[in-house]
Amino acid sequence: MKTKSVKEIKEIIDNLKPDQYLEYIDILKDDERKSVQKLALSLAKKLDAIRKEEERLELINTYENDGYEKGYLYIGGVDEVGRGPLAGPVVAAVVVLPPNTKIEGIDDSKKIKESKREELYEIIKEQALDYGIGIVDNEEIDDYNILNATYMAMKKALNALKKQPDYLLVDAVTIPGVDIKQNPIIKGDSKSISIGAASILAKVTRDRMMVQYDEIYPEYGFKSNKGYGTKEHYEAIEKLGITPIHRKSFLKNVL
Repeated sequence: MKTKSVKEIKEIIDNLKPDQYLEYIDILKDDERKSVQKLALSLAKKLDAIRKEEERLELINTYENDGYEKGYLYIGGVDEVGRGPLAGPVVAAVVVLPPNTKIEGIDDSKKIKESKREELYEIIKEQALDYGIGIVDNEEIDDYNILNATYMAMKKALNALKKQPDYLLVDAVTIPGVDIKQNPIIKGDSKSISIGAASILAKVTRDRMMVQYDEIYPEYGFKSNKGYGTKEHYEAIEKLGITPIHRKSFLKNVL
């Protein structure tokens, strides 16, 4: 390796598989060139990040594995997105993953960049044993209140499955009127891979809807604010009034 230029070494490193990192870190450390030492340090950091992600993925399978140990066979994770916005629907999703699924990057959807969420959305749908999405619009939110509308969206998502789970991991709540054993987990979207996957499907679905609404009502900034109460959004409401997708029950102090 010492006979190769730094550029050549960098090209080799760029094409390494993770299981080769440790071997090459040891080789590069023996090279006295500072630039090569930096490459060794960079590779070590990449390896450390991979190991940490592997540990995290193992950890976020804990609730699922506990369920399997208790004898459950078909475990679904449930989450919702869109309880807080002034406009648009609340969207829920349920995802059933194979045991010991490891999908790099799955986490609470709010922590993930939009481009990564879109990528994970496709991977989750491809790897899931089943998934369902439920949507409840702003008029139903006004009629039934946001909490009940959230439960309605979750039930719609469950009804969209081909086969009902025998155990549900749910982000923070217990869904009333559902005859399936449930485990409500606070901050479940960052603690359970199934709930995290559901949060990603729900958020990408809702965000795409709000981008479409932005084309119909471009003055409100739905593409960027996704219906949440930003300064721009409130100013548009004050100037133009509300749209058919606004939640009147959320705007009583404005209307």
